Amino acid sequence: MTPAFNVLFLCTHNSARSLMAQTVLEKIGQDKFNSYSAGSHPAATPMPEVIDKLRALGHDTSGLHCKTWDTFSGLDAPRMDFVIALCDTLEGQHCPDFGANVLTASWPLPDPWKFTGTPAEKATMINELYGMVRRRLEIFVNLPHASLDRLAMKQRLDALGDSTRPPV
Repeated sequence: MTPAFNVLFLCTHNSARSLMAQTVLEKIGQDKFNSYSAGSHPAATPMPEVIDKLRALGHDTSGLHCKTWDTFSGLDAPRMDFVIALCDTLEGQHCPDFGANVLTASWPLPDPWKFTGTPAEKATMINELYGMVRRRLEIFVNLPHASLDRLAMKQRLDALGDSTRPPV
């Protein structure tokens, strides 16, 4: 039996994008992936609209909470195989070093905290964000992880984050 891959999703507040990705991967990754999330400046609580959306789509949100990425950089932290940044811009942030054996990627996604408009427009934006996260993760979980070398895997991860071309 192949051990599960550990995947860490990062964003600034760990209150929307990264929690959404963590929750979606938990559901569609089954026994192949363990998912985690964290942020550089975690919010006090998850974004209520995101939690409502995840619940409405049948995701378990009971254990979701905002946490710092320092949680995953200590000696007792789980070993990560993949670290995926979901920030639309890094805004001067520098991610911690998770080791030489970790594959990293950037999948820039819009920040829901910056969404403006009516409640209906905000709900539409959350729906679109969920769709973007879900599509990328469905492709990711179906990559032939065991047979890809590190360079090929890195190229495919980067391609998933490139919104200017279709996914590989």
